[in-house]
Amino acid sequence: DAWSRARQKAAEKVRDVAAELLDIYAQRAAKEGFAFKHDREQYQLFCDSFPFETTPDQAQAINAVLSDMCQPLAMDRLVCGDVGFGKTEVAMRAAFLAVDNHKQVAVLVPTTLLAQQHYDNFRDRFANWPVRIEMISRFRSAKEQTQILAEVAEGKIDILIGTHKLLQSDVKFKDLGLLIVDEEHRFGVRHKERIKAMRANVDILTLTATPIPRTLNMAMSGMRDLSIIATPPARRLAVKTFVREYDSLVVREAILREILRGGQVYYLYNDVENIQKAAERLAELVPEARIAIGHGQMRERELERVMNDFHHQRFNVLVCT
Repeated sequence: DAWSRARQKAAEKVRDVAAELLDIYAQRAAKEGFAFKHDREQYQLFCDSFPFETTPDQAQAINAVLSDMCQPLAMDRLVCGDVGFGKTEVAMRAAFLAVDNHKQVAVLVPTTLLAQQHYDNFRDRFANWPVRIEMISRFRSAKEQTQILAEVAEGKIDILIGTHKLLQSDVKFKDLGLLIVDEEHRFGVRHKERIKAMRANVDILTLTATPIPRTLNMAMSGMRDLSIIATPPARRLAVKTFVREYDSLVVREAILREILRGGQVYYLYNDVENIQKAAERLAELVPEARIAIGHGQMRERELERVMNDFHHQRFNVLVCT
């Protein structure tokens, strides 16, 4: 019957996935990776330029990543932690070790905006080091991208940040040693296949705040190594959630309190048809706010522009889905 056929199909699919995964991980175990050398003096100087105190979880994750990279087997580690808990610094320390060993680093992110953010952060963090960092995304012209790709192939660029464009066949690295993947669950199946193919011989570090079941399952079953950053940085308050009836005075007070401290507000409104009216009502309620609108039915470039403006604080309230 139909149920038996469905079960049989599902079982075959599971076997296919399992066989494919075992094949990749067997290749990884059989192939000798690159064992990075640890120059403690240079590395310590890089650590000392970090303006914050590392949390115990963060330090543990960093040590695990560096230990993996110094082994002759290719690393495949997943670092889980909430937004703002310091996953990026873990990635930067790994990138430093790779570049210090004259290897190139690729940082793969799901959106153009995130590429820009990582590009800015990496450049700030590596400002005192002779490290060349570039980005390929829609914010770069075709001419600039061609130039960047030529220099990546020549080994003149140490760290390349980009969206799924990084996975295209025309992107050739001279000597790629580390791939950092941010929020893997937001990439499509085809992109994940490309990442998977790279797994056998390149160290891979995956960062996520929301691991997908398959990724988590692989970590739990020991096929991928897992580090969890569960403690927030010092002086970072825990997130508070209030659930209550709508009250315009409370909304006004909450928004004002946030914008008066120089912060920003997401105003979540999931009805695209009426989102414009919602923004107008909010403008009447809080005339002090600079309001923008963002939702998935806008043209991609327009949405990108709005998000970029919000990131640079040209607005302080974003009414969005």
